Amino acid sequence: MAPEQADPTSRLPNLGWWALLAGLSIVLSVLFEWADLPAGLLIGPMIAGIVVGVLGARLSLPPLVSRGAQAIIGCLIAASLEPALFTALIGDWPILLGATLATLFASGALGGLIARFGILPGTTAIWGSAPGAASAMVLMADAFGADVRLVAFMQYVRVIMVSVAAALIARLFVDTSGIEPPPVAWFPALEWGAFSTTLLVAVVGSAGAWLVRLPAMIFLGPLALGIVVHAGFGLPLQLPHWLLAPSYVLVGWSIGLRFDRKVLAHAGRSLPEVMLAVLLLIGFCGGVAWVLAHVLGIDPLTAYLATSPGGMDSVAVIAAASGKVDMAFVMAMQMMRFLIVLLAGPPVARWFALRVRE
Repeated sequence: MAPEQADPTSRLPNLGWWALLAGLSIVLSVLFEWADLPAGLLIGPMIAGIVVGVLGARLSLPPLVSRGAQAIIGCLIAASLEPALFTALIGDWPILLGATLATLFASGALGGLIARFGILPGTTAIWGSAPGAASAMVLMADAFGADVRLVAFMQYVRVIMVSVAAALIARLFVDTSGIEPPPVAWFPALEWGAFSTTLLVAVVGSAGAWLVRLPAMIFLGPLALGIVVHAGFGLPLQLPHWLLAPSYVLVGWSIGLRFDRKVLAHAGRSLPEVMLAVLLLIGFCGGVAWVLAHVLGIDPLTAYLATSPGGMDSVAVIAAASGKVDMAFVMAMQMMRFLIVLLAGPPVARWFALRVRE
């Protein structure tokens, strides 16, 4: 029997692999940002990590670097939760809660079906189907034992599909052809008070969560403390793009580098089922939006964007472009869903996983 031929790429030194990873990440990130794809700075490096991982690279990030990136993402989400959103939650909480729970039930049911039919493992299917901030769901899933590679695959397929669907549906109500996100200021003037508060939240939140053994501590600690500091006490947080961009890249690498050929083949085989599940979830959320619009008298575009299952940043851009969209209502509902998933996600994932195994 002839000896197996060695993969020539396996002879690359680590420095060569890192150079290939960095170069491919830059190319893909620039391409995705130019195409206005959501989370391009995370998805591009993640795909680059998948490519070099499948080619045979055995790279890993230093734990301190990876944890620092997760802490910054936690601060970013906390900074996006403005106090005004909580006012909207208080005023409309029965409507928001009912629609949110309906969406979460639908996503959980779809995840359960994906697991029941053996397409993906139980907890992986549940976390991958959870609507919310995709990067947060991926980090949470990693901390609770799901296969983070397949969760990321499901989450970012959903983010892209939902964002495209929201943009297309918005065209029925408002001309979005001229919508452009605000220009990115890579090196803004530092507000030293806000910037120092951000760094302090990242460090203290991570340390405090570690002391109390909070699951997903590096992410949830800064997130929880940031919500208290920013939304509770009204202190500003500043996350300049030169700090956010490397954090996105590092999180993307930490996910992508875990892929190998076997995992990639599994993900590819499940793509049709994942896309069908996303389409069903979009349709269900559209039905919830129809109920809100026709029974409660809410503007149709406001109702749809509020119930849209993901792509929060893209939803915010589309909502801001129309004068008739109730931005506070849209973002309040998105935030309520995200917070409920953060609180209920772990026990629900465990429950579904046990049910699927029975």
